[in-house]
Amino acid sequence: MSTISMPLFPLSTVLFPDGVLPLQVFEVRYLDMISRCLTEDAPFGVVLLTHGHEVRQPDGEPERFAAAGTIASVTETTTTSPGLLQVLCRGGSRFTVVTAEQRLNGLWMAEAELVEDDRAVKVPSELQGASDALDRVLSSLHDVPRHRWPVQPPFRLDDCGWVANRWCELLPLPNQQKHHMLMLDNPVIRLELLHDVLDEHGLITS
Repeated sequence: MSTISMPLFPLSTVLFPDGVLPLQVFEVRYLDMISRCLTEDAPFGVVLLTHGHEVRQPDGEPERFAAAGTIASVTETTTTSPGLLQVLCRGGSRFTVVTAEQRLNGLWMAEAELVEDDRAVKVPSELQGASDALDRVLSSLHDVPRHRWPVQPPFRLDDCGWVANRWCELLPLPNQQKHHMLMLDNPVIRLELLHDVLDEHGLITS
């Protein structure tokens, strides 16, 4: 597997491949990181924060995070006020952290190994209910401005991994469960687990 050197952004959320991540950036370490990513057309890594805070605290409580995450690429930035940057990102490949080191300014830098992308698997008939339910959700967005959609096209409603990932984002699952789903290497199993959750909540219709 190939490796990549990149900065990390520990967050209390889980980013999935093809997912949309809006950020409000105001800490100097991350403003500098986004600036460099834009200048160099380079990504950064989003990892799930497991201890500490997203924003640095005066008590210096250490940040700890999951040793795996998702590459994020900046797609749009807007400066709404001095020192505040609105950033829109898109999820890419998954990765595992090989080594990580925190710089003096608080930014984490990592050497990471890329995880193979989900193989394309057609949604089987017994799991079609999860795809149909997602299609209904997407159809309900027609009156919402496209830039505010929680799921962005292209829509791949026939692909197990894509459908499962979108449900992981939309459902109010615990972050640790979402992270476990993210790193499952079989997209069919991931969709099976999500199908069961949807069925339990009465979201699967015959």
